[in-house]
Amino acid sequence: MVELERRGVPTVLFTAQTFVHDAHRSAASFGLAGLPLAVVPLPFTNQKPEDVQRMAERAFEQVVAGLTKPVDARPVAPPPPLEDRFAYDGSDLLDAWSHMHADFLRRGWSDGFPLVPATPRAVEAMLRGTPRSPGDVVATLEPGFGIATVEKLAINAVMAGCGPEHLPLLMTAVRCLAEPKMYIRNKAMSTGPHAPLVLVNGPKGRVANVNAGMCALGPGAPSASNTVLGRALRLVMMNVGHTYVGVSDMDTIGSPLKYACCCAENEAESPWEPYHVTRGFAKDASTVTVHFVYGMCELHDFRSTTPEDLVAVFATAATNVAQVGTGLWLIGRRADPRTKTEEREHNTLFICPEHAQIFAKAGWGRREIQEALYRAARLPFKTMMLNKEPKAMAAAHPELAWLADHPDLPLPVVEDPGCFDLAVVGAAAGRGAYFYGAGEPVTLAVED
Repeated sequence: MVELERRGVPTVLFTAQTFVHDAHRSAASFGLAGLPLAVVPLPFTNQKPEDVQRMAERAFEQVVAGLTKPVDARPVAPPPPLEDRFAYDGSDLLDAWSHMHADFLRRGWSDGFPLVPATPRAVEAMLRGTPRSPGDVVATLEPGFGIATVEKLAINAVMAGCGPEHLPLLMTAVRCLAEPKMYIRNKAMSTGPHAPLVLVNGPKGRVANVNAGMCALGPGAPSASNTVLGRALRLVMMNVGHTYVGVSDMDTIGSPLKYACCCAENEAESPWEPYHVTRGFAKDASTVTVHFVYGMCELHDFRSTTPEDLVAVFATAATNVAQVGTGLWLIGRRADPRTKTEEREHNTLFICPEHAQIFAKAGWGRREIQEALYRAARLPFKTMMLNKEPKAMAAAHPELAWLADHPDLPLPVVEDPGCFDLAVVGAAAGRGAYFYGAGEPVTLAVED
């Protein structure tokens, strides 16, 4: 809406009462705080056409006013600056810390778990993890267009419980978030449970003790690095990118994956080249991959001994039409309207070493698994369209209008075989994980 107004097209944004604060805050962040709103009681989603029409008619005067009155384009006054340092008193250090934690919760700066105080000494120690200057800019993070300096990332890393060895990995993950292909604005402001899945490859991940084996996604001491690194990325999204609950993050239910979802690939037990090599990096490079996901499903199979049988089991997880990305290619690709950068819907599979060996012994690599899964993971057209708008498909793919006459025709759940990303993760026993993705993963090399 802001982009349309900037092009001289009068615009009014329908918004439900629940999202008014979000709409005002977002419009201000995007540079047009006076964007006209037409406020209705409920979202238009899951409403009958007559109910939508009734709400729209009752908001008609708001629409007319928004289209005919000049838009207030004055810049928003910046909030008063915060103190450079906060001090908390108490009867002892624990009491002072409890006051700090309560204050951070009140201000919205906490993820809800106890925070490590980011004292000057702790931040200074964290900064030893990189030769870069504290004021160096790593990225600009939407939706709040926060400037992610090295020092700001170090502060959030301290609060999450990281050590200096984690800081380069965190900086790389933040750079991934800022890539245009990531379209972070969409993920950060949705009503969906978008969570950044972080996958680390290479020697720097091993130096940082990022767990790739048993209980790689936590909890427990072996995955302490995984937990704090994933947690630090969420805190950065909040405190630098302004992805605050009820302000821009309007997640309907939320997800525990949003606290921390991070691990390394088990390169030592993989029969294939490391995941980051498939992304174009040298085998001895260190990389971080970030892929936003909605949720996960177990890939449990203790019985199968052939690749074909394993793929048949995996396909049942992929054919979940209740997940947003399943068949989303039918109604077009997501795209950042400013950059025209498009992203296909990918899903990530963590294949356990035991299953990976079954594939490898039969001569299957990643490409063979991707192609087999693409053939197996299909749903009837009518099932795929259960939660999709037919008009969106007509606009995105008018050449596929003939599918309406073939409702039982099976269609692939993803656009092409490459939309399945495969990494080897975990320990013994035949249990993997399927992640329902939102857009494409981004992989970048770790820099000091």
